[in-house]
Amino acid sequence: MSGEDLFLGTESGDAAYRESMRRATKAVLDTVADGENPYTGASPAALRDLFEEPVLPEEGAGLNAAMDEAAERVLSHSVATSNPRCAAHLQCPPMIPGLAAEAMLTAANQSLDSFDQAPAATVLEERLVDALCDLFDLPDGADGVFTAGGTQSNFQALLLARDRCCGRRFDRDAQAEGLPAGADSLRILCSAEAHFTAAQAAHHLGLGEGAVVSVPTDEAYRMDVDALDATLDRLDARGDRPFALVGTAGTTDFGSVDPLSELADRAAERDLWFHVDAAYGGAAALSDEHAGLLDGIERADSVAVDFHKLFYQPVSCGALLLRDGDEFEWMARNAAYLNPEDHEDAGVPNLVAKSVQTTRRFDALKPYVAFRALGREGLARLVDDTLELADGAASLLDAADDFEVVHEPTLNAVVFRYRPREGMSEEDVSRVNAAVRRRLLDDGRAVVARTEAEGATSLKLTLLNPTATLEDVAAVLDAVRDCGDELAAERGVAA
Repeated sequence: MSGEDLFLGTESGDAAYRESMRRATKAVLDTVADGENPYTGASPAALRDLFEEPVLPEEGAGLNAAMDEAAERVLSHSVATSNPRCAAHLQCPPMIPGLAAEAMLTAANQSLDSFDQAPAATVLEERLVDALCDLFDLPDGADGVFTAGGTQSNFQALLLARDRCCGRRFDRDAQAEGLPAGADSLRILCSAEAHFTAAQAAHHLGLGEGAVVSVPTDEAYRMDVDALDATLDRLDARGDRPFALVGTAGTTDFGSVDPLSELADRAAERDLWFHVDAAYGGAAALSDEHAGLLDGIERADSVAVDFHKLFYQPVSCGALLLRDGDEFEWMARNAAYLNPEDHEDAGVPNLVAKSVQTTRRFDALKPYVAFRALGREGLARLVDDTLELADGAASLLDAADDFEVVHEPTLNAVVFRYRPREGMSEEDVSRVNAAVRRRLLDDGRAVVARTEAEGATSLKLTLLNPTATLEDVAAVLDAVRDCGDELAAERGVAA
């Protein structure tokens, strides 16, 4: 088979596509879906040994051989996100509508940087953005754009916030003229549990990570409003210029949701851009039972939401929403070959002016197919079920003598510690939990996360899988115990 036979639109290419998709489907079902354990336990060194052959050989082995090799060497050694004992990170099992949409959008290969490259895709993304603005109760005039995920959404929101601040407070067009002389006084505020992308964005924006001011949290790991007030007063007293306040709706470790309404009050009082990072917790808006967690999000200047978490779509897929779509003007630009100004005058949609990307995937198709297939109620049930499972997991841990819950879950992240015997020091607890987590991954029995909480290494279950049960959680805890016993026996100490 020649290279020319591997393109759609010819008889041989269409046949090759059908066969390759059949083989791909079989490979996924044989490896990703049907594996007993969530991981094989292969080490980095062992995986490197699998790829010693030239990546670009002089002569190709053929499509079928290449796909079989990918299945054997890559898929079989991938983390199985659909396995209920894969519960480490915010890495969801993707639902079938999203997988089907992924196949369609990659084959169509639309690029969202101009209407003539993606006509229906452009209009559909606009419709999806409108639906999302409605979901979060944003007002008329709200707008948005699809992104690669929370990192990009958070960066772009703070880019717009910075440039608005430069324009209004310094009378400076940052897009054309760069940062003003007083930019070293600009500050971004977020909680101590906020995602690291706030600091990363400050670096990329030329402000430096030192521009991010971390506000202490309360006992529920939410931004402490009294501490925020004190921090704002302190910044004012020393002549710093806060310009953005970041609230988190779903912290990575604890799933905590900041008091968004109170943060919105402070932002309004101080003329701050209020951004809500709802990459994790935004899906609570689907649920009648849990939507109240997000009260105040409708007052945000910008919202980051991810679909590759609790909306169950394949990575990558996110969106940035603006309360006032006109704020995109701070970064808009026109290029004659893509989006000339007369196109806008003629009503031709212009998405590239709202994005930090040029070529951009048609990721909006994935949530579109899922939304149409399940509806809000169907998606809400998935969210509700996983939050209920997290509550059940916390109760299971509370009832066990050898486990302790660090924080009652807000969403579906459960942070806990394994303490196999009384009287253990925090140093010993940290050592045991870190070692257990490594052993679980090394033998592939379960994939759990580790974090630091209250001065000790802790374990974390991120229970995103709607097919997981409390019995699956119990199996993970039993695996933790088994690893603890094995490690204790190897070291000659009592379990």
